[in-house]
Amino acid sequence: MAATSKEAHAKSKVSSKSTAKEYAPGPKSKAPGDQLMAISRDPLKFMMKVAKDYPDVAHFKLGPQHTFLLSHPDHIQNVLVAHDWNFLKGRGLQRAKKVLGKGLLTSEGNFHRRQRRLSQPSFHRQRIAGYAATMAEYTARRREQWKDSETRDVAQEMMSLTLAIVAKTLFDADVETEAREIGQALSEVLEMFSTFSSPLTEVLDKLPLPKNRRVQQAKMRLDETIYRIIEERRGTSEDRGDLLSMLMLAQDTEGDGGGMSDEQLRDEVMTLFQAGHETTANALTWTWYLLSQHPEIEARMHAEIDSLLEGKLATVDDVKRLTYTEMVLAEAMRLYPPVWVMGRRTISSYKAGKYYVPAKSIILLSQYVMHHDSRYYPEPERFDPERWTPEQRAARPKYAYFPFGGGPRMCVGEQFAWMEGILLIATIAQKWKLRLVPGHPVKMQPLITLRPKHGMKMILERRG
Repeated sequence: MAATSKEAHAKSKVSSKSTAKEYAPGPKSKAPGDQLMAISRDPLKFMMKVAKDYPDVAHFKLGPQHTFLLSHPDHIQNVLVAHDWNFLKGRGLQRAKKVLGKGLLTSEGNFHRRQRRLSQPSFHRQRIAGYAATMAEYTARRREQWKDSETRDVAQEMMSLTLAIVAKTLFDADVETEAREIGQALSEVLEMFSTFSSPLTEVLDKLPLPKNRRVQQAKMRLDETIYRIIEERRGTSEDRGDLLSMLMLAQDTEGDGGGMSDEQLRDEVMTLFQAGHETTANALTWTWYLLSQHPEIEARMHAEIDSLLEGKLATVDDVKRLTYTEMVLAEAMRLYPPVWVMGRRTISSYKAGKYYVPAKSIILLSQYVMHHDSRYYPEPERFDPERWTPEQRAARPKYAYFPFGGGPRMCVGEQFAWMEGILLIATIAQKWKLRLVPGHPVKMQPLITLRPKHGMKMILERRG
């Protein structure tokens, strides 16, 4: 369904709704543009305060733009699942199309459903299981390059490692030697989204600013790499066991029967290049930081890894047995969700509970806000993997935790990410403890993903 037909469909579905127009409460502007400035300067602080003062549904204006922060699991589920037909992607991801194209992350309607149908088999559980050995082997190779007592920026280490893994497992391309250059290009692209959903960015994007030129140069560098990989593979119909093979061979049997063009392949590869390493790398970086601050939790995790693996390299069969390691990762992604906010734009007017939401409003769903809500997580700032026992999970509403989104647009690579995270933690923790360099500043940088602003300088300490 194209955006225009989706809009018509949405309008027809809401035509019988109540015309009551009660806006939700929220912070009021004291000066023109003050809330836009506040959310641009520190979006996490702004949204946390708004959610605390106006729980569940809050309304405020960003310039002329009606904006709503929804911070109740039921409202989040309604937007992502029950009423997803009434929403388009928010401003940030609309802008992302300039770089990522119309991949799974940014596309809408029928085109998105077609691309997801074509991509889904590549992330089948059995297919993903075949990637486990590469994940463990690449990580083992990386840990052997480390030296006792040396200092490394673990954020950079995780970025280059996960980039190499995603390139090999999803595209069967060995770009480990190019990881630093590609990683730098991806970082430049991320800088494009450093201004939070501001309508002013649409004007700034058109100006010949140095940052805009750097983004375009980075896009050209990434395009060069990705189109080279596609061109090398077009000459054969061989299934090399990777995502790109699946995408190139896939036929849309439920739709038009066709496959993907080079441009569509490029957009999906670009999206997975970006999402497939950035989010996992950040989740791992924050995990190592938290473990360094909680040695008793680290010791329990080490005991599980040592007991189950007995010095051997972790395999796909070990993933489901490393239950406490998974709990550690889940809790790290609660405190520091790699994707910290999702934006949607209403097509037609909408009701969030009893409150009216006009058409073309911006809806914000923040993983960071929900994951720090004391109604669902007592002492929300405390790092406690025990929150993720089966009993604790069952006691919470489903959408009190949504690091991978939900509904029809649930991250297609969720299982890939969980397996990669657990395997990489187990493989590194077999040999190493990581300790934060004394005095190193730890501050969050909310771009599209939640990065450590100053990297994560850590001292490597060999175990045993």
